[in-house]
Amino acid sequence: MGITDTPEEWQVTATATPFVGNKTSVRTDEVVMPDGSTATRDYQVHPGSVAVVALDEQGRVLVLKQYRHPVRQKLWEIPAGLLDVPGENPLHAAQRELFEEAHVKADDWRVLTDIYTTPGGCDEAIRIFLARGLSAAEGERFEVSEEEADMEFARVPLDELVRGALAGELHNNCLVVGSLALAAALASGEQGLAALRPADAPWPARPFEG
Repeated sequence: MGITDTPEEWQVTATATPFVGNKTSVRTDEVVMPDGSTATRDYQVHPGSVAVVALDEQGRVLVLKQYRHPVRQKLWEIPAGLLDVPGENPLHAAQRELFEEAHVKADDWRVLTDIYTTPGGCDEAIRIFLARGLSAAEGERFEVSEEEADMEFARVPLDELVRGALAGELHNNCLVVGSLALAAALASGEQGLAALRPADAPWPARPFEG
């Protein structure tokens, strides 16, 4: 018997937005609980994100190292970025991020997995893609700035990423989830990759236009 998450929305009797930032905001809702009481819930409102596990023909994943100020660490990550435009097709956003961050394009795209990063305190949804058939992108390289100005790049065997995640050496959620999801799919052989959803599969958490 399979299990699946189900949509549900409890009654909100009042809502406020005490903070509005450049990309995200904080919302305070008064939510009616099952026993009839009301509880206050504060959470970050987020536009959503995409991430890319870019796998080359040697079984290596393209990763980059970037400073993340909230955790005061430089983290190894996979290419990722925000859904900047409401209703934006996530595949187009993922292709853009792979180009801008790594100057790479891919011929084959699949949905690897969809996640909520921290559903107890943020509504961020991330779609993680698997990209294969990698090659250098044409055109001028995207001009980077701020934290991206000193990014390091590497191609690392998938097994090494899985080992690092399980050893507590790698912490970025998209890298960890993406690596483990890909390893699980590969464990089923080529049939496992063929069973992955198409790149334009519906995404109820962030509905998009074609």
